[in-house]
Amino acid sequence: MSAASLPVSVDVFSDVVCPWCLIGKRRLEKAIALKPEIAVEVHYQPYFLNPWVPQAGLGRSEYLTAKFGSPQRYQAIAERVAAVARGEGLAYNIERVSRQPNTRDCHRLILWAGSIGQAAAMKQRLMDLYFTEGGDLSDPEVLVQAARDCGLDDEEVRAHLAGQTDVALVEEAAKAAQEAGIDGVPFFVFGQALAVSGAQPAEYLAAAIEQAARHPGLPQAVAK
Repeated sequence: MSAASLPVSVDVFSDVVCPWCLIGKRRLEKAIALKPEIAVEVHYQPYFLNPWVPQAGLGRSEYLTAKFGSPQRYQAIAERVAAVARGEGLAYNIERVSRQPNTRDCHRLILWAGSIGQAAAMKQRLMDLYFTEGGDLSDPEVLVQAARDCGLDDEEVRAHLAGQTDVALVEEAAKAAQEAGIDGVPFFVFGQALAVSGAQPAEYLAAAIEQAARHPGLPQAVAK
């Protein structure tokens, strides 16, 4: 296979509790659909939006107070995000969330789902649980059910979640992303060369796919 015919790789740095990552994922999917003639391979990379949240999670009100000063101060942000999400055909019901999770185990699930080609499905399932259904992603049984929904063996996942399987791998990958200068998500890297920051419109992301396909391996400036 020639270099020109290789799929364009898209590395997506994001977190399952990041609302703009939810929107960015949908926009990337639309962008890929706009360029059906270009093969694309998407790779989801771990990123911890809130690494300070304890492994057991926090009550949502406690989290919003720590991060924004109060739940009320977050309301205007939530309303803006909800409007954008609706415009993308997404159900954003953040008022249903009662607990803020640490997402380390969510990223482990995405990693394991990737072994059977279901990383994107797992990513979406976790986001749907959180943003649409108000599911508690700090509850291991909620994660086990999500894994089952995406074709993973529930008993195997339960055992892995109870231990340290791939914890170091996920934590090191997230740390490497921050050390590389990624300080906000979603963050996309097309063809290991062209970096795009933020949940840009689908047409913008489609143009990045085309540029990466035309000039494979050539470093480009970060677009914001």
